[in-house]
Amino acid sequence: MIGSQLRPVVGRIADPLVNRLLAWGVTPDAVTATGTVGVVAAALAFFPRGEFLVGTLVISVFVLTDTIDGALARKRGVTSSFGAWLDSTCDRVADGAIFGALVLWYAGKGDDDVLLAVTLFVLVCSQVVSYEKARAEGLGMTCNVGIAERPERLILVLAAAGVVGLGVPEGLLAGALWVLAVLSAVTVVQRLLEVRRQAGLPAA
Repeated sequence: MIGSQLRPVVGRIADPLVNRLLAWGVTPDAVTATGTVGVVAAALAFFPRGEFLVGTLVISVFVLTDTIDGALARKRGVTSSFGAWLDSTCDRVADGAIFGALVLWYAGKGDDDVLLAVTLFVLVCSQVVSYEKARAEGLGMTCNVGIAERPERLILVLAAAGVVGLGVPEGLLAGALWVLAVLSAVTVVQRLLEVRRQAGLPAA
């Protein structure tokens, strides 16, 4: 997956910052919360107004905290179940804010009911994809399959929004959202079939 390939690279780049935060006594949970608040604030402040470039840049900076908090926790030697839970929960909040802000754009100045529905579909699917994995793990199974997990979704939508913010026709963002809608739906089905297989049920 793209996300798993990029994470080590981002981790190496962010390592000096992680060391500085460690020296300052900043906790991983504080980094997680700060990053989430930043993503939510930036998404809701910029995307509904069509300010895609600055919105993408600010959101991307705060999204990187998803790598920093984990690295900081490992260096502090204080990884915890609560920290993992908080990180996952905040990821859902951040994703909801990003796609929700795009829904507001298409409901307002973007004025496109079809793309509003497509974006809402992507938002719902992204939450379902994450829930499928969490619920499967709660039942003692694994659910690490899927063509479009969180990193892929964020990279695609933020890259498209950022490029549109540079002046490329808005159809690029629309196309990215349609692609995400398809990939997200496929991922939902992939995870459903994987859990069904692990549960020992025959293929439908």
